[in-house]
Amino acid sequence: MALAEASGLSLHRDGPVLRLSGVLDRAAATAAWPVLLAQLPGAQVLDVAAVQRLDSAGLALLAEAADRLSAQGAAVQVTGAPEGLAELRAAYRLDAALGFAEPSP
Repeated sequence: MALAEASGLSLHRDGPVLRLSGVLDRAAATAAWPVLLAQLPGAQVLDVAAVQRLDSAGLALLAEAADRLSAQGAAVQVTGAPEGLAELRAAYRLDAALGFAEPSP
């Protein structure tokens, strides 16, 4: 079931999985944030496999969502690898669950 569609980004909640699809850029992140917040309680997985690309604002939205889920006690999983995710995670030193990675010794 589609829960939101804002600026080309769709959010779907399927049990513990919150699925995002489309383009996750600054405009989409801004429009989707209130809807995403309402869908976070009880979620454990952020599925971004259908995200076509994202920018740093999209990554910020995902990282904040992951942080809020962790604060609720969820063992957060991020699935999928949209264009730009690996590069942005590396640039901002984020781990696979979008938390800050421990610095190398």
